[in-house]
Amino acid sequence: MATVTDPTRTPFAGPSLDEIEAARAIVGRVARQTPLESSRFLAEVLGAPVLLKCENLQRTGSYKIRGAYHRLSKLTAEERERGVVAASAGNHAQGVAFAARELGIHATIFMPVGVAIPKFQATRAYGADVVLSGSIVDETLRAAAEFAEQTGAVLIPPFDHPDVVAGQGTLGLELLDEAPDVATIVVPIGGGGLISGVASAVKQRAHREGRSIRVIGVQAANAAAYPASLAAGEPTDIAPVPTIADGIAVSRPGALNFAIIRDAVDEVVTVTEDDIARAMLVLMERAKLVVEPAGAAAVAAILAGHVPADGTTIAILSGGNIDPLLMQRVIGNGLAASDRYLKLTIMLPDRPGQLARIAELLAGVNANVVEVLHTRHGRGLQLSQVELDVSVETRGTEHRQQVIAALRTAGYDPVVDDE
Repeated sequence: MATVTDPTRTPFAGPSLDEIEAARAIVGRVARQTPLESSRFLAEVLGAPVLLKCENLQRTGSYKIRGAYHRLSKLTAEERERGVVAASAGNHAQGVAFAARELGIHATIFMPVGVAIPKFQATRAYGADVVLSGSIVDETLRAAAEFAEQTGAVLIPPFDHPDVVAGQGTLGLELLDEAPDVATIVVPIGGGGLISGVASAVKQRAHREGRSIRVIGVQAANAAAYPASLAAGEPTDIAPVPTIADGIAVSRPGALNFAIIRDAVDEVVTVTEDDIARAMLVLMERAKLVVEPAGAAAVAAILAGHVPADGTTIAILSGGNIDPLLMQRVIGNGLAASDRYLKLTIMLPDRPGQLARIAELLAGVNANVVEVLHTRHGRGLQLSQVELDVSVETRGTEHRQQVIAALRTAGYDPVVDDE
């Protein structure tokens, strides 16, 4: 957790409120006003009203269309003729490709070799030339920069540019119009484009109106460049660990974004992989919303207890572009993190009736068996032993403990895979 300096200080390093309001007229040509939905479940968790800003339902599936379209709309006729280039693992790619198509500009998008197929296909469907290059986004960014230097195409940065920040700031104005009594806004952070735009807009308008609004940023703990940078007082490189929230996995803050966040954001917190998976599951089950891991970070912070209960809170769901295969894995992780999915390994004597006995014990505590693997060939097994791997559905922490206790009371020694 990192606390930031006085958020009432103005002016900010980024675009002025007038510039963001002007950007709104431009962005409004393509971006839809996404729903702002209340969440009773999250309100009960937080102890205060919670609203969900559904940018996962935005055109192209994320807020990125706002900054991309605004930046491209500012290009000169000569720059448009040269075309644009961008690098991204997904949402920025789709935003730039869509904006270029709408404005009649040729776009080349560099994406990592391992990019999710749905994101690759969507970017190409918007009319961009897609080039797969590099195994990580930093390598892809370098390839795009080299392409820009060689061809003269205009490089469109994902977050570190005033026009991009102003475009993302239009979301902040939208929030204030929809929920004028908002007290706290929780925003996912990668490079910082979204939160620097939102914070610039809401802090400047709140200052003009003589009131305060808290802005909290959220990073994945495995890729949290901002806490280290804020502590150092300048943008600092980190070595990110792989995270399911690849949309906010950035190794270094943007220079402009850092300056705005330092001055305008009240706090930056981090969430774990389990926190994110649990948040995605909550959004699917309770709100009927499909949100990508990065887009669920704000809700993850609420569930993890990082957000104070101080009036109406808005959690921005920044995107919904998720690979179905990743979703399948995340649902499993989310169930496990919520104590609703339990994997056990049990050593059994190799004699008839043992598997039936385990099934009977599990049925006795109403645990639904999902998967069973029964083998005599596990490493380290005695000739008189078999290994049973069993996965069961549970109803939560208390039921999980009841299942384990029933097996131990019957004389078995189950090993839980996360212990």
